[in-house]
Amino acid sequence: MKFRVERDALAEAVAWTARALPPRPAVPVLAGLLLETEGSSLTVSGFDYEVSTQVSTEVHASTAGRVLVSGRLLADITKSLPPHPVDVTAEGPKVTIVCGSARFTLPTMPVEDYPTLPSLPSAIGNIESEEFAHAVAQVAVAAGRDDTLPMLTGVRLEIDGDRITLAATDRYRLATRELPWKPEVEGLSQAVLIPAKTLEATAKTLTGGPQVTLALPSGGAGDGIIGFSGGAPRSAGAASRRTTTRLLDAEFPRYQSLWPKEFSGQAEMPVAPLVDAVKRVALMADRGTPVRLEFADGGVTLSAGGDDEGRAEEQLEVAFDSAPMVIAFNPTFLLDGLGALAAEVATLSFTTPIKPAVLTAKDSPVDYRYLIMPLRLPG
Repeated sequence: MKFRVERDALAEAVAWTARALPPRPAVPVLAGLLLETEGSSLTVSGFDYEVSTQVSTEVHASTAGRVLVSGRLLADITKSLPPHPVDVTAEGPKVTIVCGSARFTLPTMPVEDYPTLPSLPSAIGNIESEEFAHAVAQVAVAAGRDDTLPMLTGVRLEIDGDRITLAATDRYRLATRELPWKPEVEGLSQAVLIPAKTLEATAKTLTGGPQVTLALPSGGAGDGIIGFSGGAPRSAGAASRRTTTRLLDAEFPRYQSLWPKEFSGQAEMPVAPLVDAVKRVALMADRGTPVRLEFADGGVTLSAGGDDEGRAEEQLEVAFDSAPMVIAFNPTFLLDGLGALAAEVATLSFTTPIKPAVLTAKDSPVDYRYLIMPLRLPG
């Protein structure tokens, strides 16, 4: 195998594909990246039995072939190359990379032991890439991190006609986002559970093109994988990216009933000053202890700590004209929700100090809601 490729195109392709390589692979070949040339196309692939990644880009190939090399090492090399065309040659057990005056020789891995990547399922529709990445980030913040509860570590993707709903919860907060998309089949209705970390990383790296294509088998969740494809950044030339991930085989909680049906009060709060105040006051909140928000006419007092261990307190002007209310939250969860809003003014709606409160962005066309469970105050 022998080909010449632009440095940036190769570095982009290798870096994107290598991002999903397992840090501790079950078998050594899973630490490798597969390089294949056919015609004027180079395909770089990675797979760990859960997630597959693949990039195709144009090259000047002299000889077709396929070779397997260490993914991490190749990524380190390609990103450090000088800005010149790169010549790659595979002969026997070695791969040679020449770029300008730099020359590297890498040992190959047994390509015959490398597993076959799963095929990309059938495309079912397209979604605007930037909006999809933003929506996934907003929702994934509420996903659980405990792998012993797999149903809470995923993002539920629900398709209902021309609308997609994303949802995630870790039992202490719940985030949902609804957004439009363009299905290829009218009346499509499906729901799958995707690992949150994988979905967030995938959506973030498929924003180079205007759209992301979603792909699901005709059998839906029962077939076990979902695929995404899209364009790469302009610096990667004509590269295209595709990835598949195994779905979570778990029952997502019935979250719709968790939303309060009515509220006893609302507060409209400037997000940036509130975030800064929560961060300052939380310095006096021991691990697992809350930040208290005491709402009164026209203002809120934030506080944490106590008389014995030290105390922090700060006041902010907010729009509030309901009955006085004291409610307390985990400061990290509160900050996560405020950060996900991407808004200048947040609306906090609540019923009682012990029932769920809901954060939304004021006057925003984006259908995003963040439910957060209060913490009980002593006494």
